[in-house]
Amino acid sequence: MIESNRADLEVDEVSTYLTEDLETEIAHGIEVSRLAGMLATELKMDQEFCHDVEVAGMLHDIGKLRVSTYLYGGDDDTLNVEKLRYVRMHATLGYQVVKEEGYPERVCEMILHHHENYDGTGYPNNLVGEDIPLGARILRVCDVFAALTSDRPYRKAFDNKTAVELLIEEVRHFDMKVFLPFQSIVHDEIMRRELSQRMNNYNI
Repeated sequence: MIESNRADLEVDEVSTYLTEDLETEIAHGIEVSRLAGMLATELKMDQEFCHDVEVAGMLHDIGKLRVSTYLYGGDDDTLNVEKLRYVRMHATLGYQVVKEEGYPERVCEMILHHHENYDGTGYPNNLVGEDIPLGARILRVCDVFAALTSDRPYRKAFDNKTAVELLIEEVRHFDMKVFLPFQSIVHDEIMRRELSQRMNNYNI
């Protein structure tokens, strides 16, 4: 059993939003987009869906741009609980941004619901199970995994194997029809990386 707490899996939202810079955000969006595209392909989704989920992955946190005005401008003594409430507005604000920019409704819905949990404990609408759009269920697992495997100001990145184990501990948050294929993708990446390292060690 890995020693962890909900702050790890939820990516300590207030601390993350206060310390990440634009470069980090872009890198995170690229990684979520890459993973989401691979997962959608693994799920045998059509090309248009794969494209839409990749776009949504790139833009899923765009609502942070509007949230940051409050977070950075607020009093340092503002309670973290209150800041967290504003942070969690980013999914709705992101939906508004991409809607205003004319993105397809399916992309907008993916962004709106990318923090919904399969067991109904997510936000902004506490959707349950397949009431959550498939694209959002894909983004959910990719987003958490990408966050766990990235360095944060308050912790170092987890390796892929450890990140998957952390996800398994909170698997109720994820659609198993999405999570199991995702595990397969991560396993393949781990095997490719290990093979590449062995080849480098032998100067192949």
